[in-house]
Amino acid sequence: MSKFKKKSNTSQEIPTSALPDIIFMLLFFFMVTTVLRETTINVRQKVPQATELRKLQRKSLVSYLYVGEPKNTVLYGDEPKIQVNDVFIEPKDIILWVSKEKDKLTEAERDQITIAMKADEDVKMGLVSDIEMQLRKANARKMMFSVRQKTDD
Repeated sequence: MSKFKKKSNTSQEIPTSALPDIIFMLLFFFMVTTVLRETTINVRQKVPQATELRKLQRKSLVSYLYVGEPKNTVLYGDEPKIQVNDVFIEPKDIILWVSKEKDKLTEAERDQITIAMKADEDVKMGLVSDIEMQLRKANARKMMFSVRQKTDD
């Protein structure tokens, strides 16, 4: 005669009546907390065409630099400008910008940062060369030009 009896047929059911409420709260939470930041491009761009293209593997390591004539020529003039993060900068400010972009990354990813230059096809090569020199001084060795696929007409 045992003192303990084995319980038989005990079933543990998970209450599912509150499940839709929980899912809705999670959905609402992520909708509110997620911020999709778009950069407002303030320069005109007609991106050059190319035939040999490669896609990026990790877009989180890419910082974009836009070069072109400002859309608001009355306010900014008609000379090509460099735009980063919704502001115009001079070529001498690129080193500071690169260091700020590297600070956003982890220590291991800082050497893997890629600078993507989206330059208008009518921008003079002198400005592009100045930008490249400043990127070298900032130790941003990986640089790419954003282009579009050349179509056969």
